[in-house]
Amino acid sequence: MIVRYLGHSAFLIEDLLLDPFLSGNPTCKITPDEVNCNIICLTHDHDDHIGDAFEIGKRNNAVIVAIHEIAKYASSRGLKTEGMNIGGTITVGEWDIKMVEALHSSGMGHPAGFILKHRKFGRTIYHAGDTGLFSDMRLIGDEGIDIAMLPIGDRYTMGIRDALRAVDLIRPKLVIPMHYGSFPAISVNPEDFRQDCPVEVEIFKIGEEKDL
Repeated sequence: MIVRYLGHSAFLIEDLLLDPFLSGNPTCKITPDEVNCNIICLTHDHDDHIGDAFEIGKRNNAVIVAIHEIAKYASSRGLKTEGMNIGGTITVGEWDIKMVEALHSSGMGHPAGFILKHRKFGRTIYHAGDTGLFSDMRLIGDEGIDIAMLPIGDRYTMGIRDALRAVDLIRPKLVIPMHYGSFPAISVNPEDFRQDCPVEVEIFKIGEEKDL
């Protein structure tokens, strides 16, 4: 399964794109017209997550998957959408997509995370979105998470200490840290997370892709 990190909380996993904050990210040199996908999952509507989703979605004729209110807004802008809500699961293409809780804020609807499973590769991926630590992460762990994408930048999300506690609850095989370093307010060293993490950690450079 090919995973490419696009900076901040943005990932391209095969044909599925998450939270594509590209043109507004000062650390990202990847432009929206370089990204090809069939599905775009949005965790919430903050600018650093919805980012370039609509531009990329229109160019690729991609489906926007998001909480009901964001999906309804995207549909009004002429985009293909699949609206859903916390606890629901839908299938789009080769992906089973489950929307789960996130502790954060959002202008439209409720912030969310996603549990993603590709039918061909069989890997289960948890993208936490922007979130603080919450005890029901243990229930997310019961889904059998292979890869957890967790924010570590602090201030607006979990910092390193709480992200490590989240790993204990989720029990993934592999962790990819995200949502750090894009701005001075969230500048942390991911190596500090890696050295204390009890499971394998993959630290991506922006634009880097790996076969996981």
